[in-house]
Amino acid sequence: MTRTINGLVVFILLALGLAAPSVMAQEQVSVPVLCYHRFGPTVADGMTVTTKVFAEQMKWLKDNGYTVIPLKTLVNYLQGAGPAPAAKSVVITLDDGHKTVFTEMQPIVKQYQMPVTLFLYPSCISNPHAPYAMSWEQIKELQQTGLFDMQGHTFWHPNFKKDKKKLKPQEYTKLVQTQLVKSKNVLEKHLGTKIDLLAWPYGIYDDYLEAEAQKAGYVAAFSIDRRNADKSEKIMEQPRYLMQNGDGLKGFAAIVMGHAQEKKGKKTQINF
Repeated sequence: MTRTINGLVVFILLALGLAAPSVMAQEQVSVPVLCYHRFGPTVADGMTVTTKVFAEQMKWLKDNGYTVIPLKTLVNYLQGAGPAPAAKSVVITLDDGHKTVFTEMQPIVKQYQMPVTLFLYPSCISNPHAPYAMSWEQIKELQQTGLFDMQGHTFWHPNFKKDKKKLKPQEYTKLVQTQLVKSKNVLEKHLGTKIDLLAWPYGIYDDYLEAEAQKAGYVAAFSIDRRNADKSEKIMEQPRYLMQNGDGLKGFAAIVMGHAQEKKGKKTQINF
């Protein structure tokens, strides 16, 4: 219904000579950005999507003519530095760096040759106290496939909302700098690539955090506000859809086709 209304608005504006077709076509482009966390044969927790369900979802994309594009391609468009993505474009991202990305997700991604962006928090990588996470060697192997782009997810996945309440102002400022700057530096040192995209932990962000992220060198940041990314959204709070196993194939299709968007202004924050 939303797309029908948008199309009618465009038609009326064109008929009145108030907008050029190329400009209006570009302004209507929006892309669903999907956010996964981990996979497995069974649902271990609320953030697990079974490998079977994920495989079915990726097959659905291919069978229905959708193209998975790199997140950076979308960001370039949102910044006005690149062309508009084609119709039926989708972006796949994944947060944290769970080892099932390497064991479960990788074979499916390779099968369909789909680009993926991994938002990593480096404190857990190759950490014996975080056995759920990948190693640096595994991440570099993913890099070598040419299908995985690594980006930032702060240093240890803090809850900025809770930390701001319990810390003194100077302590909180120091925490924010550590999460945004140290994490970026560590990832760039280990991976040899530029880290300039950020995923907000727990979907928590505000004006201060956005400004500090930009100072640190991030050019775009992503939430989990559950609607399509487009130019009407602020570049440091672009939305994504948090994917859960309960979405299955029907819910997944509704999201991708644009029938499952929430009203703008509603922020989604999840307790992991």
